[in-house]
Amino acid sequence: MIQDIETIDEFLAHRTADVEEAVRTAAATEIMPRFRQLAAHEIDEKTGPHDLVTDADRKAEEFLTEALVKLLPGSVVVGEEAVHANPATYEAIKGEAPVWIVDPVDGTRQFVHGDPGFCTLVALAHGGVLQASWTYAPARDQLAVAVRGKGALLDGEPLRAGSPAPGRDLEVATSHPDYTTDDQKRALLGLWTDGVSPRACGSAGLEYLAVARGELDAVAFSWEAAWDHAAGILLVEEAGGAHLTLSGEPFRITGGNTLPFTAARDAATARRVLGLLSGGA
Repeated sequence: MIQDIETIDEFLAHRTADVEEAVRTAAATEIMPRFRQLAAHEIDEKTGPHDLVTDADRKAEEFLTEALVKLLPGSVVVGEEAVHANPATYEAIKGEAPVWIVDPVDGTRQFVHGDPGFCTLVALAHGGVLQASWTYAPARDQLAVAVRGKGALLDGEPLRAGSPAPGRDLEVATSHPDYTTDDQKRALLGLWTDGVSPRACGSAGLEYLAVARGELDAVAFSWEAAWDHAAGILLVEEAGGAHLTLSGEPFRITGGNTLPFTAARDAATARRVLGLLSGGA
């Protein structure tokens, strides 16, 4: 309990390791024992065959909801599975209480297929501003942590996004065709041009990590569900990157963004991708 800690900054100064432990424990107890061990009855569809949920998603979110609120009394949780059950809970992102934004298994399709390319995403926001994030890939045992104004780390080592090499095609991960409408596909068409090498994204959280590591130049996405983007947006920002929506403004976790949007290794790349997206739109 932290009744003696009054501010988010103080909480983060004292308890980031406790959040890390909660994330690792959720993965160790609820996700990894089910990895490549899922039975058919442990997998369900939500909105369609490409939108899957498993017992691992549900149980990990339940674990994190209890653990995170216990760590920060007075906080609330906006989790992907809870919002699916009750969409009104999403509005807590705009509220006055500190809010944990949780995607228990980002990349559920990969998880279901036995692919290690999935992760657990947790972000802490207050007043619509991201304060910290945790991106944990349990099958790879990689943990990236970002704290606003304090930088980003991967397994304890500083992350630097850097800048793309001059003259090389930009490598951009985009919204997967299985998850996009015809209008969204048209908005992303501007990326299919000379000088750009677009590909469909996997786990959004791991694509953001790739940008923060300088392994991917940018992402371009056409949806704004906060649990997919909150952790990665802060990770990229604290690694020296930038993010912009189609209106030219930074991405807002509270919603109302003009889509699509990009997050990139540096501001110049973000502007370049945004210009291409504007042409596609």
